[in-house]
Amino acid sequence: MKTLVVFDFDHTLVDDNSDTWVVRSTPDKRLPDWLTSSYENGRWTEYMGRVLAYIGDQAIGPDSLREVMETIPFTDGMVELLTFIAEHKRDLDCIIISDSNSMFIEWILGAAGVQAAVDEVFTNPASIDGRGYMVVRCCHSHDCSRCPVNLCKKKALQDFTDSQGERGVRYQRRCYVGDGRNDLCPVECLSEDDVAMPRKGYALERLLSKVAAEDGASFRPRVVGWTSGKEIIAELDASGEG
Repeated sequence: MKTLVVFDFDHTLVDDNSDTWVVRSTPDKRLPDWLTSSYENGRWTEYMGRVLAYIGDQAIGPDSLREVMETIPFTDGMVELLTFIAEHKRDLDCIIISDSNSMFIEWILGAAGVQAAVDEVFTNPASIDGRGYMVVRCCHSHDCSRCPVNLCKKKALQDFTDSQGERGVRYQRRCYVGDGRNDLCPVECLSEDDVAMPRKGYALERLLSKVAAEDGASFRPRVVGWTSGKEIIAELDASGEG
């Protein structure tokens, strides 16, 4: 039986926010106030649609966007971790669940040569329209009141696990690696056989500490913090993967 490794993307695999990194493609490397003030809580993907439309209006094409996105730094040890996963696919499956978008993630993984590690990506679909503008759509619909309207990471994880089960694939454990508030929802569906791996010093670590203090008896997964992908490799190695 395999281990499933689940990654968030921004501030986890990469050491910044891909949606804000793209602003570096604009002439002034900033957005106008009227645009930044248009954001509504929980509707980030709709906001990013306006950002990308603005970028297109500046005559900045997909090739320029790609060049900028390929410069985003990976978090320490994450390229090594993805390379490790790619070399041990007999034991490890790997998915990304992210509030970024499909084109940013594809470009960034491709530039580092690590896309072979990842079996599936659950994120907001992106494409280039007839004007040559990049456009983005919501990942899916859901009824989770805690998550933004475009993506519930718990639903994405459960849907993937269920679909794998229908194909006869069972995981001996799931290892969830993330950093942010929207990673708490999927972590809370993990079992006692699973492991939650929050990035140290980030929101998810603080939230998990709070959950453990308030409701430790019902919180099931083991929690292992990390600062580098190399620590995650060590966790997978200690459990027999590789």
